[in-house]
Amino acid sequence: PPPGGCGSRCGILYFRPGLRQQHAVLLALHKPYGVLSQFTPEPGSRWRTLAEFRLPARAYALGRLDADSEGLLLLSDEPGLNSRLLDPEAAHPREYWAQVERIPTDAALAQLARGVGIGGHQTRPCVVRRLEPAPAVAPREPPVRARKSVPDCWLSLVLTEGRNRQVRRMTAAVGHPVLRLIRVRVGNFELGGLAPGKWRELSA
Repeated sequence: PPPGGCGSRCGILYFRPGLRQQHAVLLALHKPYGVLSQFTPEPGSRWRTLAEFRLPARAYALGRLDADSEGLLLLSDEPGLNSRLLDPEAAHPREYWAQVERIPTDAALAQLARGVGIGGHQTRPCVVRRLEPAPAVAPREPPVRARKSVPDCWLSLVLTEGRNRQVRRMTAAVGHPVLRLIRVRVGNFELGGLAPGKWRELSA
């Protein structure tokens, strides 16, 4: 406060130049392959953690991506944002690019779009299409172990729910196992050109 001032005690808050006002943090991270969506390692696990990316201490992951999946992971310190963004009833779309074995027929794509049974649960209808031409994505480390004798194809799947390993289980159910999986969008938040392992703070 200025000389003789009362600072915040009389209901007026003064800020020194150069200091930022406290605000909710929302970050976008391009999670690489082989990284858990958590800061604490699992005992005996070979996977890395988010601790190596120098993220703000108070941010935590909204939802999760499996260690063998890549792409957009949002992090925040705002209470309640997790459920508002990821609850299936909110119907916020989540778009995944999946590299799958073999070329799915139109019938297989239609089956995915209607919903398939996985683990006693019928998945919700989704939007699915082939990505032609294949998207330009950063190389994965380690590279995908694809069979030279078996063609592959990239699909876009837009879901409004996120059950355990759902995309992988859905495509496997119609005969097309996933080779590589990248989440490129959550709601209106897009991965864009963010490089693997990099993060940025999102504006209001």
